[in-house]
Amino acid sequence: MSISRVARRTAAEAAAQLLLAAATVGCLWCAAEAQLSGVLDDCLCDIESIDDFNNVKIFPQIQKLLERDYFRYYKVNLKRPCPFWADDGHCSIRDCHVEPCPESKVPVGIKAGSANKYSKKANHTKELEDCEQANKLGAINSTLSNQSKEAFIDWARYDDSQDHFCELDDERSPDAQYVDLLLNPERYTGYKGPSAWRVWNSIYEENCFKPRSVYRPLNPLAPSKGEDDGESFYTWLEGLCLEKRVFYKLISGLHASINIHLCANYLLEETWGRPRWGSNVKEFIHRFDSSETKSEGPRRLKNLYFLYLVELRALSKVASYFERSIVDLYTGNSQEDTETKSLLLEIFRDTKSFPMHFDEKSMFAGDKKGAKSLKEEFRLHFKNISRIMDCVGCDKCRLWGKLQTQGLGTALKILFSEKEIKNLPENSPSKGFQLTRQEIVALLNAFGRLSTSIRELQNFKALLQQRS
Repeated sequence: MSISRVARRTAAEAAAQLLLAAATVGCLWCAAEAQLSGVLDDCLCDIESIDDFNNVKIFPQIQKLLERDYFRYYKVNLKRPCPFWADDGHCSIRDCHVEPCPESKVPVGIKAGSANKYSKKANHTKELEDCEQANKLGAINSTLSNQSKEAFIDWARYDDSQDHFCELDDERSPDAQYVDLLLNPERYTGYKGPSAWRVWNSIYEENCFKPRSVYRPLNPLAPSKGEDDGESFYTWLEGLCLEKRVFYKLISGLHASINIHLCANYLLEETWGRPRWGSNVKEFIHRFDSSETKSEGPRRLKNLYFLYLVELRALSKVASYFERSIVDLYTGNSQEDTETKSLLLEIFRDTKSFPMHFDEKSMFAGDKKGAKSLKEEFRLHFKNISRIMDCVGCDKCRLWGKLQTQGLGTALKILFSEKEIKNLPENSPSKGFQLTRQEIVALLNAFGRLSTSIRELQNFKALLQQRS
């Protein structure tokens, strides 16, 4: 046989193998897609309705909002030590690095907070403390009476002592820096291995109400269970009360969303120092395909949709807080501030129009003493997870982990503050419920990440169909 005929046959065989692989990938995704449809557990909403609502209404608007100055600058401390184990060093990979924003680039209204509106000549300690408290108030209208200003300072003292779902960074720390989120996007950095695994393992094993005798699916530390494939875990999970099931689904959904971001913004190649980022279908299949993950991938994606519903509900509930004239998304540029608030209120109107919201009233609805104890346990477990984010070795992963955890924590704070939000006065601050600028920025950016994840799922679906 001639060399040319051998070459042609080899090429034909290779092409056939590629076609077979592509068809197999398509079939695998069809099987996974069949599992990723219909009504979600623990709520009366279907995945198809969420896809349509998010991709048509929410996604385009939230992307425009997050490009605004008020939402693109986030102050964060990336140098806080891990409180749970000895620091094993930071990732030295170039893409793990976060470029802080020079103070000169931060809009004056964000950088100065509201100190310029509240400060007096600070001749004694109380006035100094008042100025420091006023410096935190980044979402306040500039035309306030002296009485309102004093009330805001009183609120700030109250808010400092209030219970949070998250461990908040001290924005006054010399280690806290502004980061331009648009210039430091969440994407695959190469951070993986024992350090990354220890973070997620600590979150799931120590903070999700799970006994050590129950093993999560795909946990490499679990002993072989034969043909179990994790079903015993889900039998255990379904036996939990609603609140603890919800907690696990929120964490699993957040984990799934982060993994989608990494697959969608992956370093595909680098030529002459010019990186090309894009969707990595192979990585997506590895993390989410039913056959690759023993049916765990589609379950995790369903939890993403569940998390989306919870944060969507929080946005619809907090709309009245922002609708008040006293609340202004202040950056120092009055025209942009007006446009930003108008766009935010438009998004809130859309969130309130969604017909199948998650019903948070079903949670903590038992006897008052038991419900209060369970709610506190829920809060402390989540707060612990926010502290674990300081153990992430990659700065960029830490940045986005802290932001998205704080955003979810803020959503939970909103959902369980219904009475306080209903009683908000129109033209004066309330001690019952307030949000700092840090919480507002985290809340909207975290929801923006979930919205992007659901949009990227549609993109991966199209890419896989092209390969089939």
